[in-house]
Amino acid sequence: MAKVTAGRDELGLFAPKFAELNDDVLFGEVWSREAELSARDRSIVTVTALMASGVLDSSLKFHIQNAKNHSVSAGEMAEILTHAAFYAGWPKAWAAFRMAKEVYEK
Repeated sequence: MAKVTAGRDELGLFAPKFAELNDDVLFGEVWSREAELSARDRSIVTVTALMASGVLDSSLKFHIQNAKNHSVSAGEMAEILTHAAFYAGWPKAWAAFRMAKEVYEK
């Protein structure tokens, strides 16, 4: 996975510790543990958790794109979101589907 710098790019001067934890720990250490769980599977879990939590902003879109980059097909993403809709809620699924459709139609 390419080095993530979003924390430093967005919050580096305002919240440097949070930026460090985001970039170096979450994405640098946790996401790099592919022996325990592949980046593809981490992407699926993350998309599902964000949708279920109601995080329906650019974070979700980033992780849908990340899932696509890690070989989650459009059909698989549609099935993931459909399945999660019954647990997370229909309106959240609609929002996630709009983002996924945009990502996969690029």
